[in-house]
Amino acid sequence: MKEERFYRLLKEKKYVDIKKELSEMNSVDVAERLGELDPETRLLIFRTLPKDLAVEVFASFSREDQEEILNIITEQELNHILDEIFFDDMIDMIEEMPANIVNKILENSSVEERRLINQFLKYPVDSAGTIMTIEYVELRQEMTVAEALDHIKEIGLTKETIYTCYVTNNNRILEGIISLKTLVIENEDMKISELMEKDVIYVNTHDDQEKVANVFNRYRFLALPVVDNEHRLTGIITVDDVMDVMEQEATEDFQRMAAIEPVEDAYLDTGVFHLARKRFVWLLILMISAILTEGIINRFEETISKVVALIAFMPMLMDTGGNGGSQSSTLIIRGLALGEITLKDTWKVLWKEFRVSIVVGVSLAALNFLKNMYFDKVGFAVSITVSVTLIFTIMISKVVGGMLPLVAERLNMDPAMMAGPLITTIVDALALIVYFSMATVMLGI
Repeated sequence: MKEERFYRLLKEKKYVDIKKELSEMNSVDVAERLGELDPETRLLIFRTLPKDLAVEVFASFSREDQEEILNIITEQELNHILDEIFFDDMIDMIEEMPANIVNKILENSSVEERRLINQFLKYPVDSAGTIMTIEYVELRQEMTVAEALDHIKEIGLTKETIYTCYVTNNNRILEGIISLKTLVIENEDMKISELMEKDVIYVNTHDDQEKVANVFNRYRFLALPVVDNEHRLTGIITVDDVMDVMEQEATEDFQRMAAIEPVEDAYLDTGVFHLARKRFVWLLILMISAILTEGIINRFEETISKVVALIAFMPMLMDTGGNGGSQSSTLIIRGLALGEITLKDTWKVLWKEFRVSIVVGVSLAALNFLKNMYFDKVGFAVSITVSVTLIFTIMISKVVGGMLPLVAERLNMDPAMMAGPLITTIVDALALIVYFSMATVMLGI
């Protein structure tokens, strides 16, 4: 439905027409359209939707819109949502809702649901256990293909995915997997044990969600089984949940690379003081570390006073060094995130960045030397001093930028912390030390 038509029907209060047209739309699009309305109108339209669509739309609402709906709807409406919503979506909702809403949900949940909810909430934050769902198809080895298909027809509508089925024994130990495609094309008298894949890739409930995302990215799965320490099948993680994880991890990396503590809420929904607090600590650390640069300049004050022209090239050297380090760190951080680079590749990274720095450094130094000689006309001595310093600055920045993320990974820290601002500060200090040391030697000061 076009936006203009939607608002025209809304203005004319033609709710039957609105219901008809919304029912033909994707639930995500419906949630986005209703999210633009005021709370009372949103609830009014929401209540007109078919029950199955209403549950899907509710799951697609923002947490704020969900909270408003839950505060207003009747107990009967809440029970229908809780009965139909996928379990992992319920867990996500409970984790972010205020206490009064959580209590309302728990009061309307069955004893078994409350037990499962408590179990899920005990998993470590950002672990596989917190993003998995229990809506999967479970088969037994002794089943025939015909029995398995009948079982899927019976329970399939309540499961999040049926394309991959999981084979377990009586103790719920994961034995293998089998695809719906295999079940459809094979002889219906064959046993599941004869057809299933036994070499199953899985994750543990306590594995970090970033590891889970890497497994999905490597193997291109639609779903991934999750087991506990006894290898019992506990749940599955679907690709749509992993996409949310990838977005969250990428957002955190971007924020850390900009020297900001991760902020979970949307920018416009986050308070000024909260944003300021998240930025202040790193800015303070970087400001204090910049005192080192000030101390270096004071240390070489005599050198600067004798050749004042050296001051003019300080910003260029510092900026080039910082930019060079940021280039290297960005590539290494990305490689670590995608699993293209591991700690065992440390020396390969060091050797490659060293060679890259030689090529880039010499090229930039040659161009800089010509500029200093023929445009700035600062003389041969200063020109060669600046150009040689530029080579060493690029070498240092590339190596430091390439190595610091690997050091962070070795220390079990987020490599994204070793990005732009921090590397720039370190490289600035090293560049100045090299610059003034070179000037003292080469200019005979």
